[in-house]
Amino acid sequence: MKNFVRAFAPANISLLFKVMPHDDPAKMGSLGCGFTVNEGVTVEVSIANKPAIIFNGKPIELPTVTTVANKLTRTVLVIHIQSHLPLGSGFGISGASALATAYAANQLLSLNRSNLELAKLAHTAEVENKTGLGDVINQYYGGFFVKFVTSSQFVAEPIPISDIPVYCISYGKLLTSSILNNPGAIAKINHAADTGLFQIKQLLSKSTISLSQIFTIAKQFANDSSLLTSSRIMNTMKGIETRGGHTTMIMLGEGIVADIPFDGATKLTISTAKASVLA
Repeated sequence: MKNFVRAFAPANISLLFKVMPHDDPAKMGSLGCGFTVNEGVTVEVSIANKPAIIFNGKPIELPTVTTVANKLTRTVLVIHIQSHLPLGSGFGISGASALATAYAANQLLSLNRSNLELAKLAHTAEVENKTGLGDVINQYYGGFFVKFVTSSQFVAEPIPISDIPVYCISYGKLLTSSILNNPGAIAKINHAADTGLFQIKQLLSKSTISLSQIFTIAKQFANDSSLLTSSRIMNTMKGIETRGGHTTMIMLGEGIVADIPFDGATKLTISTAKASVLA
């Protein structure tokens, strides 16, 4: 048995979403649209005497990852997570960490679970801890997807956009749980999402679909759902659009993604790389 196993899972940027509630966390999920990128998390899992989760060198409480580890095994694990992207800022780092942890622990302990089983476990842990609803399915498949079926079923329709640079900035955290615990907010989000998903379905029926078209739909969703309220984000968006770019809010985070560079932005690339165990 190896002393440790490492796994990778990509970050995911969600552009719009609709909450699909269910009493069973394994069946709760979301509809929506988003894509994975070239950056993400690398997780190293090893057996230890005392459990710990270390994020970029610092001990951290990460309940979603703890839930995954506890559901997989009673073996005490130390989980080291490395990422260039921040937690709690709309990049799906919680889901990526949970998924990569599941893959690495499964390999380390020879648990013989399938990747789909592990992905569903990570998805359920996200729902239970209110850290996400639809990131893990994208991270499992890798790429640009729209979901017209609840994410818990792991059915997604690919959108033929990849290997294109995007530019992101995060101004801080936006707690997913604060939204998921607010029925009034969810009702408004879901109504706006219905419109956005209908528009994306129409685009998919045509011969071509562009990132700028999807960003335009997503920004309308951000406005109509009342999730876009930050004057700082709106001012940055205005500057991008003045220069001919397209931009929208990252869901759910205090940040934006655009198709042209802007001051302070991090360059990422839309990628089809999926979660995997590293050699």
